[in-house]
Amino acid sequence: MELREVAAVSGRGGLFKILKPTKNGVILEAIDASKKRFVAGANERVSILNEISIYTTDKEGSVALETILQKINAKYGADTKITPKSSDDELGAFLASVLPDYDREKVYLSDIKKLANWYAILFANFPEVLTPKAAEKKAEKTSTAATVEAEATPAPAKKAAAKKEKDEAAPAKEAAAAKKPAAKKAAKAKGE
Repeated sequence: MELREVAAVSGRGGLFKILKPTKNGVILEAIDASKKRFVAGANERVSILNEISIYTTDKEGSVALETILQKINAKYGADTKITPKSSDDELGAFLASVLPDYDREKVYLSDIKKLANWYAILFANFPEVLTPKAAEKKAEKTSTAATVEAEATPAPAKKAAAKKEKDEAAPAKEAAAAKKPAAKKAAKAKGE
């Protein structure tokens, strides 16, 4: 499981696993005990977790949600000590402990509550998403694909052989092209 397979829907609590697209939207399944499925249509705002980031005050301007979830996992593990009833100070201190330079004007307390809730859901159901190893495996797949692609490209010797065949075929094509006009002229001369 990867974050690109998990979505949040505006107006609905919790997280949803993306099953497959349909003509009118996307089929989602709740990531909880109910496993309730529904179609999120075009009028519902579906946000895929790997596309979400949190505003910061540094040069980059934001940090990916995946990075923040991994930092939370490294620091807190299973118990973040954040509940829906946590005070504003506790919520701010929680995010500041993992992301000290988050933008306090753009990141609302409700966003921090959602972050803590999403972390708890992911930790309970898909803890492998929260480890940096998932990002490393992704990098390995990319480097492996590049290696396979490099091996699949023709060697210079093969390219040279293909060019030689092409060069040898060119005079034959030119001779055939030259014969066609001569044959037309001969046929035209017979007809006159």
